[in-house]
Amino acid sequence: MGLILGLETSCDETAAAVVADGIVVRSNVVWSQHELHERYAGVVPEIASRAHLERLTPVVQEALAQADVTLERVEAIAVGNRPGLIGSLIVGVSAAKALAWSLSKPLIGVDHVRAHLWAATLCEVESKEFGVEGGESGDGPPARSTPHS
Repeated sequence: MGLILGLETSCDETAAAVVADGIVVRSNVVWSQHELHERYAGVVPEIASRAHLERLTPVVQEALAQADVTLERVEAIAVGNRPGLIGSLIVGVSAAKALAWSLSKPLIGVDHVRAHLWAATLCEVESKEFGVEGGESGDGPPARSTPHS
């Protein structure tokens, strides 16, 4: 399955992750908007959308850096496309479509609620566990290691 770059902007957190082989979380970067919405006692959709516009690129860049990969090595782009705040979803889906198109990579739409279920199957791995510089190992994913295994 290779490397997938995932984007998440369905509500008030901007997130990007790089996942290898469908289960190994190589990076997971989340930027919270809590301070922006705190004075309103809830999420303000317009503020959330604008904040995603400002933060998505740096969050993606950080996720790629932490995973020690380039966009060119990513094999597909995944994005949360439902349910959520429409403005926030538009930001993430538009960015994912642009990346997928410009890189000639497949685009994968992800249901945010179903993703919570699948998250339990993922594992996080320190890049040193891959055994070689650049984070890639030719002998498959490492043994599963999650807080729930």
